[in-house]
Amino acid sequence: MTENFVSFGEQGAQLTYGSYLRLPQLLDAQHLESDPPAHDELLFITIHQVYELWFKQLLHEVGAARDAMLGGVQGARLWWAQHLLARVHVIERVLVQQIDVLETMTPQDFLEFRQRLAPASGFQSVQFRELEFLSGAKDPSYVERFRGLTEAEKDRLGARLAEPTLWDAFLAVLRSEGLPAGTDAEVSASLRTVAHDRSRHAVVWALSEALLQHDELAASWRARHVVMVERMIGAKSGTGGSSGSTYLRSRLPVQYYPLLWDLRSEL
Repeated sequence: MTENFVSFGEQGAQLTYGSYLRLPQLLDAQHLESDPPAHDELLFITIHQVYELWFKQLLHEVGAARDAMLGGVQGARLWWAQHLLARVHVIERVLVQQIDVLETMTPQDFLEFRQRLAPASGFQSVQFRELEFLSGAKDPSYVERFRGLTEAEKDRLGARLAEPTLWDAFLAVLRSEGLPAGTDAEVSASLRTVAHDRSRHAVVWALSEALLQHDELAASWRARHVVMVERMIGAKSGTGGSSGSTYLRSRLPVQYYPLLWDLRSEL
């Protein structure tokens, strides 16, 4: 009788935890610019790399939720969109909470290496802009203002500007339910219909609430972020040449779905 043995680990040329996660490459991606090394620069790099990983995941989930809403009127697809948006909400809460970790760094510790960051800036996060564009806040002027984009990054942002947003997908859902969605006035009237007859339009109402939650959590992150920046550097300009907290505060009123917010005043 022949026994089959499964060989694990590098000796058996099988996939390992480290090789699957590409840990050698991942853990070699944190290179300090300060010399002598500033203790908190590793924390700063790690936090922002983790943010970019979460942004990648959010783009994956938001894009799939949009596609599910655009894919038809079948309840299973709309359920999938709801499921993915619920995951988005959990990740966004993590993004807000991560700021607590960054705030364990004092302003003095940050100043040890801050000047070495210029002209790099969080303003240059392409994935964050992709997420805003995909959510519904398209801003073509960003691509024109930011001169440091690579051609690949320009192409990615251009694709996001051209493709449907989450809001476009939600309007498609309204139409699939026989609700007018051609103009803002029609959408507002349809939203009131949905709100006043949730038993009939339960899935549409749930999706509208999921979008509003996404919008609210994005606003929470922006608000928490600007306060952290002011605590860290006060009114100083950003390393990338932006006005720092002044610019960040100018972004606080941004709403992805103003008609969903207006609905609260109309109920």
